[in-house]
Amino acid sequence: MPMAEKYNIMTLRRLFALPHALAALLCAGILTLTPTVVRADTLQEASRLMKQGQLGPALEKTDQILASKPKDAQARFMKGLILTEMNRHNDAIAVFTKLTEDYPELPEPYNNLAVLYAQQRQFEKAKNALEMAIRTHPSYATAHENLGDIYARMASQAYDKALQIDSSNASAQSKLALIRDLMSVSARPATLASHNPAGKAQVAAAPPAKAVVAPVAKSEPAPVAKPEPTATAAPPAEPKPVPSADSKPAAGGKQDVEKAIRDWAAAWSKKDIKAYLASYAHDFQTPGGEPRSAWEAERARRINKPEPIQVGVENIQVAVDGDRATAKFRQHYKSGKLKTAATKAMVMVRRDGRWLIQQERVAN
Repeated sequence: MPMAEKYNIMTLRRLFALPHALAALLCAGILTLTPTVVRADTLQEASRLMKQGQLGPALEKTDQILASKPKDAQARFMKGLILTEMNRHNDAIAVFTKLTEDYPELPEPYNNLAVLYAQQRQFEKAKNALEMAIRTHPSYATAHENLGDIYARMASQAYDKALQIDSSNASAQSKLALIRDLMSVSARPATLASHNPAGKAQVAAAPPAKAVVAPVAKSEPAPVAKPEPTATAAPPAEPKPVPSADSKPAAGGKQDVEKAIRDWAAAWSKKDIKAYLASYAHDFQTPGGEPRSAWEAERARRINKPEPIQVGVENIQVAVDGDRATAKFRQHYKSGKLKTAATKAMVMVRRDGRWLIQQERVAN
């Protein structure tokens, strides 16, 4: 979350200001941001390669720095992000854990540890890591949000257990349904801290378990224990929508992105599961990094409940960069007795002329 949700684990990557503790280390001379121009250039190149998805070369760049400066906090943090993006979660955990031992004043490594733990459904460890992040940096809003997502997942597990013991427990059934409704509305990747402990903001790697939310990856939004269908070895093929007679290939402008978002909300409101799921890219970062098939099954189950659903969006703000766009808007959701409003952030990608959702989360 600053870490890597499954929450609901835990990714749009956020950029973070230089923590006070890190500033103190820099002033004391314990950390050096730019020992040489070459090091700075190498880090920038590693960041660029990671953003482009060239993870192997990006890792080589960070290893070049660490070969001569093994304690370099900035390069080690970058390496942890790259390993997370490569799905080498145990190696990333080792990197961030060692950073917390060498620089306990920095909250970002704790946050990213929580995201990775949440992806593995080790929610107690994720909770402890987030509490440490908050202890070192009490105003760390992302860690607080990720911690809330972790609590929600832990509560869901507890209610599930209660129903396994007593399936007729109406109170537990009601509470579990409420939590799942809330999480389905506010699902986001656990937010992974993408800020290098060297003072430069980096684009965070998109962890598959993407929360603590899930840091809730995410997590959940992004984390709740739910029965899941057996995951298949290969990810399911992306659903193909049935084109309408007047449909036209989407162009690259902001209006096309906005239309894609409104179509997504309309499909949700109409309970058109096929069109709703077709709004998501095949590499959509599911809450908590759960299998795509399990996520789709759960979404279909929630949407197909008997109560009508109303989903509205307003104040859509879009920024387009080639085949990638970011959008932020106000979402209003109503179903039965549940009525919520939240600010939603999405990362959209253009595939075969259509804008699809790759990441989504509740924004601050």
